[in-house]
Amino acid sequence: MSSTLAQRLADVDARIADAARSAGRDPAELTRIVVTKFHPAQLVVDLAALGVRDVGENRQQEITAERAELADLDGVRWHFIGQVQTKKARAVRAASDAVHSVDRDRLADALHAADPDGNPLDVCVQVNLTDDPGRGGVAPAGTARLAEHIAARCPSLRLRGVMAVAPLGEAPAAAFTRLAASADAVRAVVPDAAWISAGMSGDFADAIAAGATHLRIGTAITGARPAHG
Repeated sequence: MSSTLAQRLADVDARIADAARSAGRDPAELTRIVVTKFHPAQLVVDLAALGVRDVGENRQQEITAERAELADLDGVRWHFIGQVQTKKARAVRAASDAVHSVDRDRLADALHAADPDGNPLDVCVQVNLTDDPGRGGVAPAGTARLAEHIAARCPSLRLRGVMAVAPLGEAPAAAFTRLAASADAVRAVVPDAAWISAGMSGDFADAIAAGATHLRIGTAITGARPAHG
């Protein structure tokens, strides 16, 4: 196992703890998800050996292949954080413990239909914090309505909260403040949907200050991503 992986993990965890304390928060209430995008499955094994319990992927093919390859690896929760095509909802549900990127009724319906009587699947409503309707996520004004649909029509989905990516060209703090308002709208529908999935390698301190509970951190821990097709 690379000692630099352990060093990077420890450094990021120390920075997370510092940011939490600066915001008057308990670092223990934060979940750090290591995003292993494009890395081989062995990286997940190495991370698990270092105590990592939450990993994230954003492509269905990768999370499906890694779950199959690491079927005997216990104690790791798999978070799907990428956009989901409705036709891939069944495969995503089969490979995921949580899906952070539910942004439309049809996707919620497809994830529910994939295993309506199975163990509940944790999901977040993805919020689009940009003015571009082509970006992933529901518009902030539609957040509560989507939450209502999930709560009423998709009983095998357990609505946990919201997720968003800070837009390029805008101060992350302002974007995460808007996300906090969407989180309030979701909690008005499902009071215990307390997750705020926000913050990546470059902006997690701002996300923590705005109330993030789940941080999605990749290259700051994993190092540069391998070339991919």
